[in-house]
This record gives sequence, structure tokens and C-alpha cells, in this order.
Amino acid sequence: MKIKCGLYDRVSTELQAQFGLSVTTQKEDLYRYAREHGYEVAGFFADEGITARKKLQNRKGFLQLMELVKQDRIDLILVTKLDRWFRNVRDYHNTQAILEAHHCNWKTIYEDYDTSTADGQLKINIMLAVAQNECDRTSERIKVVFDHKFRCGEHITGAAPYGYVTVDKKLQKDPETRSIVEDIFRSYFTCFSKRQTVYHILDTYENHPKRPTSHQILRVLSSEQYAGIYRGRRDYFPAYISPEQLQTLRHTSDTRTYPRTGEPYIFSGLIRCPVCGAVLTGFRKKQSLKDGSVSIYKRYRCSRKYASHPGPCLSETVVESFMLQHLDVPPFMIRAVFQGRRDVRSDKTPTLRGEMHRLNIMYQKNRITEEYYESQYRHLERELKKEETAAAKKTDTCAAPAGQEFFGDWRELYLLLDSRHKNAFWKRMIREITIDKDTHKLKSFS
Repeated sequence: MKIKCGLYDRVSTELQAQFGLSVTTQKEDLYRYAREHGYEVAGFFADEGITARKKLQNRKGFLQLMELVKQDRIDLILVTKLDRWFRNVRDYHNTQAILEAHHCNWKTIYEDYDTSTADGQLKINIMLAVAQNECDRTSERIKVVFDHKFRCGEHITGAAPYGYVTVDKKLQKDPETRSIVEDIFRSYFTCFSKRQTVYHILDTYENHPKRPTSHQILRVLSSEQYAGIYRGRRDYFPAYISPEQLQTLRHTSDTRTYPRTGEPYIFSGLIRCPVCGAVLTGFRKKQSLKDGSVSIYKRYRCSRKYASHPGPCLSETVVESFMLQHLDVPPFMIRAVFQGRRDVRSDKTPTLRGEMHRLNIMYQKNRITEEYYESQYRHLERELKKEETAAAKKTDTCAAPAGQEFFGDWRELYLLLDSRHKNAFWKRMIREITIDKDTHKLKSFS
């Protein structure tokens, strides 16, 4: 009967860069060794870009291999070198106990180790201790380097975040994507919805050469780096938003605004259960009327209502009436809200400005002729003027004019809003709506 072996390899990023020992190279050597010795390969498992001092639960390839060992489907494990297998004495002994319980041995193909003798076990322990010490010393040196870079305000590791470029080891705003990142935040603070912001950016910059992915957009809206904060230090590099805006963004994006129907609940994320403190979630309820028609209305309830406690259940119209009756909004806040109201998905001015900027860069780098530059730039200028004119007209129709009307009844302006803009209005104005614990009726708001 052939010996069933599992092949395991781990290559850290630093080792690949320094010595070219890629997973592919070591994989070929492991397979060749197995064939030469007549072993049956049960599987190849690898952890690429993972250091040996990482916790074992972070090494997915290793965990998959150990599952087969526990199922008694592997008799022997082949690795290239001991330090590819372990650099931690404690992890080695814990794993060795599992291997011995399932009668599974291991072997290195570049080195000679024997676990069957006391001298062999001593040699392994000594070499692991040396490898662990070497790894710890390397980690300390890297930490010192990173601390020095941090004190100097340098970008420490990895690629620059979207919207930034590395200049003289420091992050600066990327001229080619700066307008897009600014539009991401402008869009979010208009609608207070990450989903709508993603739609807007993907639609607006569909043909942009550096159009961000949905993942990058969400990363922009969740990372404190865009407020210039890194490791708790403010103004570490140029910021796109203020720390106060970052706090507002985090507060308003804690809960999902849009249900599967695409119709927003205008008080989503603002009402909390008086019993457990959880945010009330919206749902749609159908009711048959006497004339045979069906009425659909929105309500809010605690997600734990039927599981652990009898929480409140409120109609959206009741909450809206309560807020309109008791909210007193200063005129300057009304002006800020309504003057900026427009459908952000239809605004193409950021795209046109980005195209003009990109055209300037291409001309400066002599990648296009002067004739082509002039014709395209004039075309973009005309389109930009049309878009700005259309946007101004649309804003005039959507927003209240500055002046006396702001000091009148703002509720009349509010009733002109659709559900999406009502949601943005309340998220801009209200932090939390509270409910009386005993009566389950609306109590107050902050």
C-alpha cells in the first residue's frame, strides 16, 4: 500500500522578494520528491504571504491539511524546510501531539530531521528556538523602521489608498482621482446612503480610466485615513473630510437605509427600542380595504420583538407626524438642507471636470496633439456649461429660494421631498428618536 502524503508550503512575502522562493517553485520540488519516493499525493496545501509567527487559525492551508490528518487520510506530511513548517516551539508541540495521535509523520525534503529519536527531537527543538528568535528579532527591526516612518509622516506600507499617490514617501492627493473622491463624499452627505453613493459614482464615472470599484468606494466611506487620521494621529496626510464629518458618516451609516424594494424608510437608523436598545427596523405591511384595493404602509419594530421581549411597533406616518409637530428647525439649517437638494445621480459636472483634468495631463505629457486637445477641451467646456445651467435650474425647482420663505413654514418645503430626500433630511437633523418603555409611544428626540 502506498503512503499517502500531504504537501505543505508556506512562503512569506519577504522571502519571495529576497530569494525568489515562490510557492510554485517549492510546489514542484515537493511533487518531484513524492514521485521519486513512490508516495501517493493526497493534496497540496499552501499559505502564501503568511509569516510563520501568525496564529495557526490564520493559516488556512495548514488548517485544511490538519483536517485531513484528523480524518486519518494522511500518513506523511512533506515540507521543504523546518522554518516553512514552524517558527514557534509551542505551536510545533501542539501540532505534533495531533500528528502522533493520528499516526502521521512529517519530513523535510531540503533538511534532515528525525523525530523518532531523542537526539532528533532535541535538534528540532533547538532549531525551532533559533528560528523563533530570528523571527522575533526581524519583527523588532521592522517595527523600529515603521516607527521611524510614522514619526516622519511617511506612508508606511502597501499601495497608496484610492485618491492618494506617494510623493517623496508621503501621501498626497492624486490629481487624477481627487475629484472622484470629493464627489463620493459630496454624494454621501447629500443622500446619507452608501448604496446610492455607489450607484452615483459607478454611473457618473463609467468611462473614467480610474473609475473606482464598489469595494473601493465603500472603503473610502469607511476608512479614517480620508479624514487625515492614521494610528490616532490627526493631519497625518491631506484630508478629504474633517474629523467631525467622519464621526457623522460613521453615525449615519451604522444601519441599512434601503430595503430590498429600493424604497427607503425615512427614519431608518434613528429609532431605538426602549427595552433592548436595538435600532428599530422597517417593514412593509399590506392591508385589504373595503373597496377591494390593497394599502401598503410602513412600520418600525424591534428585530427581537418576537424572540425575547414585546417591543414597540410604530407606523411611519405616526412618527412623521410627531416629528413635524414637535421639531423646531432654525432657518439657517433649513437653507443648508433645501438649497443643496438635487438628484446627485444626474449631476455630470464632476465627470466633465475630471475629463478636462485628464485631458490637460495627457497634453502636458505630449500624448495628444494640440489640435485634438483644443477640440476636445472646447467640447467639454460646452458640455460643462450646459450641465451647470441644467443643474442650476433643477436646484431652483427643488429648493426653496433664499429669503423670506425660509422663515415661514418649512414643513411645506419638507412635504415636497420624496422618501429618499426625507431620509437624508432626518439623518441630517436628528441623532435619535426615543420611545417610552411603558407605553411604547414616542417620547422625545435629540
